[in-house]
Amino acid sequence: MRRRSLLGTAIGGTLALGAPLLLQGCGSLEPTLSAPVQGPPQGTGDLGVVVQRGRGALTIINTSSRTARGEVSGLGDLSHASVVFSRDAANVYVFGRDGALTKVNLLTQRIVARVQQAGNSIGGAISQDGSLVVAQNYTPGGIKVFDAKTLALVADIPAETASGQRSRVVGLRDLPGRRFIFSLFDADAIWIADLSEPTRPRVTRFEGIGRQPYDALITPNGRHYIAGLFGEDGFAMIDLWEDAPKVRRILADYGRGGQPLPVYKMPHLRGWAVAGGQAYLPAIGRHEVLVANTGTWVETARIPVVGQPVFVMARPDGRQVWVNFAMPDYHRVQVIDTVTQRVVRTLEPGKAVMHMEFTPRGEAVWISSRDSNRVSVIDTTGFETLATIDVDAPSGIFFTARAARVGF
Repeated sequence: MRRRSLLGTAIGGTLALGAPLLLQGCGSLEPTLSAPVQGPPQGTGDLGVVVQRGRGALTIINTSSRTARGEVSGLGDLSHASVVFSRDAANVYVFGRDGALTKVNLLTQRIVARVQQAGNSIGGAISQDGSLVVAQNYTPGGIKVFDAKTLALVADIPAETASGQRSRVVGLRDLPGRRFIFSLFDADAIWIADLSEPTRPRVTRFEGIGRQPYDALITPNGRHYIAGLFGEDGFAMIDLWEDAPKVRRILADYGRGGQPLPVYKMPHLRGWAVAGGQAYLPAIGRHEVLVANTGTWVETARIPVVGQPVFVMARPDGRQVWVNFAMPDYHRVQVIDTVTQRVVRTLEPGKAVMHMEFTPRGEAVWISSRDSNRVSVIDTTGFETLATIDVDAPSGIFFTARAARVGF
């Protein structure tokens, strides 16, 4: 597994029409802003963003017209960027790999606030009430909590191993009541941070959950938190509705007895594919999608696919699951029918497929192809390409519908 060191990456760049920004420490700054977008009043329900991985920019897109509306640049290193949206879906919070956190308004296409909060960050979450934004960090390991309006620092929670060393944090998800759950890759642990009093966080720790949790999902109803394990087969699961939650191991034997395979890219669990009472999960290093019953969490099927799955994502109605792959098969996408549990279509939308995002009602899926510099919009019924948009090295695609979903 290749690892990229991005510590000490400089943050720079400009807004679309603005002046350079300089960041220092963990303080916010007042950027020079670009001119506001002119035109009639607009809503944000059909908006979204595409991350331009190489240029440190966002392309703002419209899912109804299938067009690009504009661009915001000056966002630093976005090589592993992810975003969350404010409750009103007017603002997007961008977590850069270089540890910067940026708040961007989608309608004005302007940077509202920006802080340099860590040395290496891989994502974040927003609280149920929309008041807190939390970054999960590799360097230094831990989470940092910010006021969603101002990006003022509210709390800093270091993640530590038993020996006192910092651990990388992965799998951060929001829970009801200003709580957040996350996994510690280097500590084999899951923590829950209660921020009902943000300046006095309370942390519940689950230790020895399995070797090297690498990512996690939370089910659509917010009940089950499932962390994938890189250091051993299986997944660690917590039922968050229990009075005294505990960790269970599920799908622990899916790779036993098989020849260990090289892992070309770590799979992602954040998209959660839960459909029809079944969970669809990527098997690390294997050409399979695992299926488990969400009532018993017992394996019910394995679906052969063309390569090592990275994202396994369910269409909003649950009828289909779409899968993209690690190299050398990362030009392909396969569609699984959840009734027959078989692959029904293989597509090749472009070189180096990075991410997929369904429109809110699932009539189309947007797919980014990094090396083709293209985003494709594909009909999920007939599988024809409805539109293509030129985007420089696109990776993550995120729509404002995420603002109303748990764990997004």
